[in-house]
Amino acid sequence: MGAEEERPTAGTSPGGIEASGAGLGEISPPAPCVMVIFGAAGDLTHRELIPSLYELASKGLLPEPFAMVGYSLGDYDDESFRDAMRKSVQEQCSFREETWRHLAGGLHFVAGDFKSEDGYRRLSKRLEEVRKQRGIPDNVFFHLAAPPPFFGPIVEHLDASGLARAEDGWRRLVIEKPFGEDRSSARELNGRIRAVFDEEQIYRIDHFLGKETVQNMLVFRFANPAFEPIWNRNYVDHVQITVAEDLGIGTRAGFYEETGVVRDMVQNHLLQLLCMTAIEPPVTFDASSLRDETVKVLQAAEVTPFDPERDAVRGQYGAGTEEGRDVVGYRGEDDVDPGSTTPTFAALKLTLDNWRWEGVPFYLRTGKRMKRKLTEVAIQFRPTPHLMFQVDDRDDLSGNVLAFRLQPEEGILQQFVAKQPGPTIRLRSVTMNFGYATAFGVEEPPRAYAWLILDVMEGDQRLFARSDWIDHAWSVVDPLIDCWESSAPSDFPNYEAGSWGPAASDELLARDGRSWRAL
Repeated sequence: MGAEEERPTAGTSPGGIEASGAGLGEISPPAPCVMVIFGAAGDLTHRELIPSLYELASKGLLPEPFAMVGYSLGDYDDESFRDAMRKSVQEQCSFREETWRHLAGGLHFVAGDFKSEDGYRRLSKRLEEVRKQRGIPDNVFFHLAAPPPFFGPIVEHLDASGLARAEDGWRRLVIEKPFGEDRSSARELNGRIRAVFDEEQIYRIDHFLGKETVQNMLVFRFANPAFEPIWNRNYVDHVQITVAEDLGIGTRAGFYEETGVVRDMVQNHLLQLLCMTAIEPPVTFDASSLRDETVKVLQAAEVTPFDPERDAVRGQYGAGTEEGRDVVGYRGEDDVDPGSTTPTFAALKLTLDNWRWEGVPFYLRTGKRMKRKLTEVAIQFRPTPHLMFQVDDRDDLSGNVLAFRLQPEEGILQQFVAKQPGPTIRLRSVTMNFGYATAFGVEEPPRAYAWLILDVMEGDQRLFARSDWIDHAWSVVDPLIDCWESSAPSDFPNYEAGSWGPAASDELLARDGRSWRAL
């Protein structure tokens, strides 16, 4: 073999997975615009939004020119705000001074209350100054990173101040979860927002949909003819969706005590993953067609509602051990009621009443303080009807599983049965692992929020929830919330921190002769 043949290509991973291209696909930066963050002094801005802007800047994907104006209560001025954001970026990103200087020059801060008319007047004036100074047209999007009770008042103040209208450009609104507290409040909030913004201007964000693997689930299934024909009840035994977090609630006790695991995770993240897994082929990959099909998945889930008493399990973590250190239980966290009945874990079994998925159970689980941080969608295919090979224990063979790993390392795992080397036929389960970063040679792919912010700048709504999806999602989980809030659990805490959740979660699947995947 010649020396040239021995060199690995940029698209070859250590495991032998080869990609025909390397690096990020070619993308042109969007048109110049201004981003306004309401809640700029908060955790989300430090942890996700500014680091996402930095990552876009590092890849040359920010508009030119671009500016960000933060609005919040706080003692910041422009310089102190930039200093605080610099520290956040240094903690989370591979820091380069030149990239930071380029981004920081467009960062500004306006101090103000979310309900203060004077604050919105100052914000309006500052926006005009920044746009004129940097030569940016009248293109502005507002990112509501504020507490949910302020969503409605912020929108109404944007309307009253004139900020919601563009003379010669566009306005867009990005709203964080949770969108409402139940179906009724979500409809009320949507009415207040739609009185100011059209649906085409509203971006209800779920950062899970910005993850590469979530989008690649659609590409994998619909662009590879080997898989779509078996993506149905004839070949799929069941589906497992796991969103596990190894951390506790941290400093979010006030939010979490009001929200709980169902509103925080199930109503949005898990149902979005369910829809992306079970969706019918859209006519085209555009916002209207894609979102039409995701709504149909929830409608199929509503036909035969699940029984919260039989098909759902709740839990709350107790004290335990995480990575060799002792951690307190939920009730021992700062600012949590010592007798709190707020669930931090949920597992449920859903079925879809449609042709493709009739009789196929979808098992969903999510929780805090679990054994490890991991998000995965696993398709378990039906076992071979007749296995011609003699095996010692068929249960040792996990069969065919296709798993989409969303975090911590995005990729696809294909589990199948193979012959172990040797003179006799011995069957073993093996796993083929495709990792995005290694296969495509992308050392530092931008985070999910970065891609979604870029979509907002480009006016692409494909990966954002529409109002009717929100409505149906609440319809699915409202009975569960009502049931759990009307009957206090008697066994909390019922799982140890650092475990995979309460024993009742295993029993939920065991009743059907199944078990959770070993992760």
